[in-house]
Amino acid sequence: MWIDTHCHTKYSYDNWLEPLDLIRRAKALGLDGVCITEHYSYEASEPVERIGREEGLLVLRGVEIATDRGHLLAYGVMDDGWNVWDRNSYLPMDEVIERINLLGGLCVPAHPFREIGLSSPLDSLLELEGIAAVESHNGGNIDSDNDLAIHASQHLGLPTLGGSDCHKTVAVGRCATEFSQPVHDMTSFLAAVRAGACRGAYYAPYKQA
Repeated sequence: MWIDTHCHTKYSYDNWLEPLDLIRRAKALGLDGVCITEHYSYEASEPVERIGREEGLLVLRGVEIATDRGHLLAYGVMDDGWNVWDRNSYLPMDEVIERINLLGGLCVPAHPFREIGLSSPLDSLLELEGIAAVESHNGGNIDSDNDLAIHASQHLGLPTLGGSDCHKTVAVGRCATEFSQPVHDMTSFLAAVRAGACRGAYYAPYKQA
């Protein structure tokens, strides 16, 4: 099954993407689900989950966290209590990873080789401890950035995820994650990633609208 594991909507407050448009686009492309990873907040994506139920598409929820060494995708938190730093940006990466793991979730570096500001760990990715996977395929990246992430994941011996990092409807599904065991909720999502039963890829049915 295929899930776009890195999606944003208007609730990230840096775009105008309506959740309904994202969900219907994902269904049209044949995706089995999406994971909404709004910036800074897990709780912000609650309305999208509701719309997914109404539209008959699996909608999981995570959060994209801005740290001092790059962005992290965190999965498995249940509210915004993970954030004990009283701010939303430049959080201490090592402490964030430790905190998310303590809460039973997992962390995945997002677009790790995208060279824009402090959005990516770049080569320091190879020194990170406590991460569960690497985002090898990001729909907003150039191919060479994704190639570096693929090689890094192989070096680290970690599974990979793929996500569109969509902020517009047309971007939904450019990259996605293929799961080789069923995912029907966040518990099974976490289990699949920890088992290595996933791989990031360019999603073949993707086409621009």
